[in-house]
Amino acid sequence: MDFITGKHLPRRTFLRGVGVTVALPFLDAMVPTRGAFGKTAEAATNDRTRLMCIEEVHGLPGCNNWGASKFLFAPETTGKDFTLVADNPLKTVEAYRDYMTIVSNTDVRNAEALALPEIGGDHFRSSAVFLTQSHPKQTNGSDLWAGTSLDQLYAKKYGQSTPMPSMQFCIENLDQAGGCTYNYSCAYTDTISWASPNEPLPMIRDPRVAFDMLFGAGTSNEDRKARQVTRRSILDWVNGEVERVRRQLGAQDRQRLERYLDNVRELERRIQAVEARNNSGEQRALPEAPAGVPDSFSEHMQMMFDIQVLALQTDMTRIISFKTGRDAQNRVFPECESKQPFHPASHHGNREDRIMEFNKICKFRVGQMAYLLKKMKETQDGDGNLLDKTLIIWGSPMADSNIHNHRRCPLVLFGHANGMLKGGTHVKAPDGTPMSNVMLALMHHLGLDEIQQFGDSTGEFAV
Repeated sequence: MDFITGKHLPRRTFLRGVGVTVALPFLDAMVPTRGAFGKTAEAATNDRTRLMCIEEVHGLPGCNNWGASKFLFAPETTGKDFTLVADNPLKTVEAYRDYMTIVSNTDVRNAEALALPEIGGDHFRSSAVFLTQSHPKQTNGSDLWAGTSLDQLYAKKYGQSTPMPSMQFCIENLDQAGGCTYNYSCAYTDTISWASPNEPLPMIRDPRVAFDMLFGAGTSNEDRKARQVTRRSILDWVNGEVERVRRQLGAQDRQRLERYLDNVRELERRIQAVEARNNSGEQRALPEAPAGVPDSFSEHMQMMFDIQVLALQTDMTRIISFKTGRDAQNRVFPECESKQPFHPASHHGNREDRIMEFNKICKFRVGQMAYLLKKMKETQDGDGNLLDKTLIIWGSPMADSNIHNHRRCPLVLFGHANGMLKGGTHVKAPDGTPMSNVMLALMHHLGLDEIQQFGDSTGEFAV
């Protein structure tokens, strides 16, 4: 142990200043002396598996017949010795193969139309089905009905001991009040997290809002504006507290604390730079977006990933959901090889050249995950890294975007989930297996043994 006073810091240790609360990451100084029975109850609670759920909207080209024959998602072989072809979007994260479990050939049938009036409304059902695996009620009114999402089931049982039982994030503008097309409420497509079948949870798009929520940067809008006018970092307000804690730590913990504070300071600097740029009066690519939202998709994704890693690292929350887009968006990605708008490109008409054009966009979007995986692998957490301690469920409730098909949907699990997953493998489900079977098995691994059925599950599909 590297703590020099002989006493241990509580895991929930905060640096407090005027309108600022900064939680500390896990340090050796927070490990109590073990008794005769090994790991303490506090340590066991703190080691609870983190859960991240990330929706990649509108499927992948590897989920239509031609794309599947070219192995653009599911590799040709199962097991450990699978090969990712060069055009497979997962090739962009192959550096983290040991943390990757590919699950292919699962269906999300509750995203399909079950009655004639629902035909055509796939865009406005899919997101609501991803983590609930339940069929949404077709309504524009307040009588919403979907299901309680997997992340919220976990949060209700294991998230209540953290300051934020769960956090929800998004990239695109999801504030569409009222009704969307095909008589579906926009609430169904605006979130992937449902606290109950009729309670969709709002998602945070603005990095500034997320940062201030995470670090308690001001108790009111007036406090926040006053602090931002000074251009001072939130860390300037807790300098005294930092020094007090630093004096109690050994060398290794001091280095860990400095790296953490540097990451907080750098993220804050980047948010300030984005706000300054977007408030300069120059023309924006996303004129409707708040000043804290970068026009660059990659920059926005990286900021949100940084915030999420800090939230997990400090144990402010252990449960995160992240919606990375919306099915029908027409966004063009300047950083991508393809300059085609996302949604029109997804309707490729089964033409091979257009499928590969859409695949360029998907490779770019999936490639953003490499930043998160690198960050988590480099973040120490107790006796491992954050990627060792986390289950990341990444997938889409859509398969073939061209025909709005929900069979053979993409699903990948990242992380080792505290030893639950070994990684480095491709598992193919039997034809007709619901994705909910995989999610039911994961929930049981996470300790939700009381849940015997989830959505349209017919049993567990172990991974």
